Amino acid sequence: MPLRAALALVLVPLLAAGCDCGGPSRMRDAGTAVVDAGRDVGDAPIVRVDIGDLASVDAYVPPNPDAYWFMDPPPSVCYPDGGMGPLPEPPGGTPECPADRNREGCRCDTPGETASCWPGPRRNRGRGICRDGTTTCNPYDEFSGTWGPCMGAVLPSPGATRGAAACECFSMGRWAIANLSPCFVDYGAAGVYAVSTFVNASGAAQCPTSLGSTPPPAPEPGTVWSTDTLTVDCAGQFRLCYTLRAGDADAPLDSDCMVAETCVETWYPEAGVTQTLPPLPSWTSSDSACARAFRDTGGYGEMSVTGFSVECDAIGEDDGSRYVFNRVNYCPLRCNTMPDLPECAGCMMGGSGSF
Repeated sequence: MPLRAALALVLVPLLAAGCDCGGPSRMRDAGTAVVDAGRDVGDAPIVRVDIGDLASVDAYVPPNPDAYWFMDPPPSVCYPDGGMGPLPEPPGGTPECPADRNREGCRCDTPGETASCWPGPRRNRGRGICRDGTTTCNPYDEFSGTWGPCMGAVLPSPGATRGAAACECFSMGRWAIANLSPCFVDYGAAGVYAVSTFVNASGAAQCPTSLGSTPPPAPEPGTVWSTDTLTVDCAGQFRLCYTLRAGDADAPLDSDCMVAETCVETWYPEAGVTQTLPPLPSWTSSDSACARAFRDTGGYGEMSVTGFSVECDAIGEDDGSRYVFNRVNYCPLRCNTMPDLPECAGCMMGGSGSF
């Protein structure tokens, strides 16, 4: 009989100013470039540029879009083919008071009005636990005001490097796997083996119809283990793996043995949108001792990811290993027939949830 998942917790990333030089040439003492604060062309200053030992010219320097991003860049853009996208258009305002931030002390038009504000890095905005705050336009003079403190904003938790508290890509979402049930086959003296179930015409998880008299059992021909969908807070190229291990989901160890693993790789094109992924392939185990331990004492399903976000960030641990974002607890097989045992509390609750 297939083993049910115990918990409903499945899931179940420099300055390049252009110069249109013009204006009259005038004899001046040689010196370094300085801003002539007395003359402006639009929003751009006239900059005195040294052109020789005895001469300089006044040159119009247009606004530099990169200045908006120099200290606080927006997320970059990386495409599946390895190419990189350009920076977005500047948000308006000035580099010190960009229109997308509503920073405290920056000018606003209507005293008394409120607006959203964000005091943290642009790359964390709206990710994980991070949320905009609200600021109020306070009177400044008879024509305008200045933005007040940004109240209620939620920033990344100090020291957090993974998960919702870090406000990074893959902080929050759902990897929903429709079928989580493995099948265990006891071959007597030849050992216990695990094999993937498949979803039959009635929608139930079923062991393969022909298990054979000797191990290992083969998956049901022409079937997959499970369909699955992904909803996550950033786009990117992801490799997702579901790994069955014998052990305790609440106290996992590096030494916990692996019963089996099945993975899927996909390009996820739009953040926050539920996307159907390729199905998880069927599998069979080769470690009889591990399969027996999982069957008799329980185990867990480990959900992990590697890849790259559309913002060019590597998804995974700092050492390049997988980022394990969720674990699903499995009860011993006997809980299928004796659900009132103490160790079976919380079993048979399905398998879908969020991280």
